[in-house]
Amino acid sequence: MDLNLDSITVTNNEEAQRFEAHVDGLRALLTYRRFPDRIVFNHIEVPAPLESKGLAAKLARAALDFARADHFRVVPLCPYVAAFIRRHAEYHDLVSAEDLQKLLSHLSGATGR
Repeated sequence: MDLNLDSITVTNNEEAQRFEAHVDGLRALLTYRRFPDRIVFNHIEVPAPLESKGLAAKLARAALDFARADHFRVVPLCPYVAAFIRRHAEYHDLVSAEDLQKLLSHLSGATGR
């Protein structure tokens, strides 16, 4: 299945606390928990037919852009979101200095093997 990511809209389903993208009757999502000053990203889920097509990155980017716009500190419990932040320096400022150090040290440890 070919995806045109530009034609896919990510919505914030605040009641369910998740970002969603719907494609051909399938739903990809990124769950979160919101607190007064931070947002915790818990889990990303992309249906098998939509995997490896950039949809998880689109969800992560939309969620992180939302966090920036609303001035939330990000806590990336989801391994995908943590890895996305490691690879995209433009989102490093959303994570606490302590959490960022953990994320980046994990990266250097992972590449040193």
